[in-house]
Amino acid sequence: MKMTRFILRSRIATVLFAGVVVLQVAGAAPRHPNAASLSKNSREIFETAMQWGDQYYDAKANLCRMPPSPQYAEAHLPAYLAVRESAWYAVGLLLRDGSGDRERAAQILNIVLSAQYREPGKPWDGTFRRTPAEPEPGAQAVIWHAYDPNWREFVGTTFAVILNEYPNRVSEDLRKRMIDAIDYAIAGEMKQGRLAPSYTNISLMYGFLWEFAAVRGGKPEWKPQAEQWQKTTYDLYKQHDAFFEYNSPTYSGVDIFGLALWRDYALTPLMRKRGSEMEAGLWRTTADLYNANLRNISGPFDRAYGMDMQSYVSVMGLWLRTVLDADHAPLTSFNPPVDHIPDLWIAPLIVVLDTRIPPDAMAAFESFPGEHQVRRPIADQRIATAWIGKTVIYGGEITGHTRDVDAQSQFHAVTVQWQAPEGKIGWIQLTRSPAIDAVADQSGIAISAAGDVSFRISAPAITSSDATQSQWNLPGLTVCVKTDAKSFVATKHGPFVDVEYKGITSMQLTMACGSPK
Repeated sequence: MKMTRFILRSRIATVLFAGVVVLQVAGAAPRHPNAASLSKNSREIFETAMQWGDQYYDAKANLCRMPPSPQYAEAHLPAYLAVRESAWYAVGLLLRDGSGDRERAAQILNIVLSAQYREPGKPWDGTFRRTPAEPEPGAQAVIWHAYDPNWREFVGTTFAVILNEYPNRVSEDLRKRMIDAIDYAIAGEMKQGRLAPSYTNISLMYGFLWEFAAVRGGKPEWKPQAEQWQKTTYDLYKQHDAFFEYNSPTYSGVDIFGLALWRDYALTPLMRKRGSEMEAGLWRTTADLYNANLRNISGPFDRAYGMDMQSYVSVMGLWLRTVLDADHAPLTSFNPPVDHIPDLWIAPLIVVLDTRIPPDAMAAFESFPGEHQVRRPIADQRIATAWIGKTVIYGGEITGHTRDVDAQSQFHAVTVQWQAPEGKIGWIQLTRSPAIDAVADQSGIAISAAGDVSFRISAPAITSSDATQSQWNLPGLTVCVKTDAKSFVATKHGPFVDVEYKGITSMQLTMACGSPK
């Protein structure tokens, strides 16, 4: 479409496309990237994501089906039609802008819009079904099981990227409906009142989207509330220059996405400055925990879906792939049994927003800077510690004995990753513990907890006999264990060995204490 008029008023640009007014929030100028304008690495990961999207697009349903992935196979879930991931794919279609891409994107967006719950008074009002066939939540609905409120932010920010970067590639009707859907999502979030600024990845997206809705949706009364939310989120970060939701290979990547929205599309110079500051700080924190030899981030992890970034799609891994070639990025192959494949479809949003890593942090992602200790306060009574060695990395969190670990938890207070034979990554993860303090230093990890603790060990060809109460003889690593445990058992579970120590009060894991197996 031909642009016939451009008017700039304050921080809001009014663009006229063929007689249709499109309000464009003015932050940094939109880049409107296309495939040819992307860097080599960004283009490669974008094209990979689009190949998967093209392959799993269902032309009858106008959505993408979830590709095979171990987490769905283990849960016996069908390859369902995905609302959020299809919206991400639609951004890629508008970026690629090939023959039929705009039409397909419009078909997807129409279905995604129709998946929004419009049920005033219900906790899920304004969020989106995860799949069109998702059952009505009902009177006894349990959050996260019957519905996911975070789809308000995930889908809403996706709409915002389209409205900023590609407004002329969708119809006027779709633009109006996306703005209305964002407004409705924000109104639903405000009424539900379940969010806190400490819920980092959602808080960052919400802070941006709330202000976006205030301006684009004509709700000026929302703007002071949105700015206060942004300030509270920033102030919480500044207490320790760390996010409360600390160190997640997946959700730190979503944090970077939210912060990129702040630094590019925010309405005020202050918010853009804060977004850039926090984004650079998060990259530096992550670089400090990264080992380029292992192509992995060390724990402790506040939330993690896996222990080896070479074996599952992490959002931080996708960001890094835009600046590292395939031979040096965390993940080089996306073919099953690689886990969390659907997260690959966020790649179009990543390449649209562009990757901004400070040079000093980038150096650590490109090559191993040398062995070093990490000790970083996160919040009151919470301190993350880690040792970044040449071939082994491990971490522990001091929680002030305020946090425990259960088998279903995404919180991993004790972690170990190392270079096992044949290029594999071996790992150890604390899977169960009462309230715990864990401190990592050059010698190993000191654990303080009163009760039963369990670990899962993953290494090539491992057997239960490799782990005894006092020593774990693992391929590529030997760990000596000193503890006052009353009993010990090691059990083989598929490719893993699970070890349990009962009745401990203290434990010391000493790394590389003998000749590795």
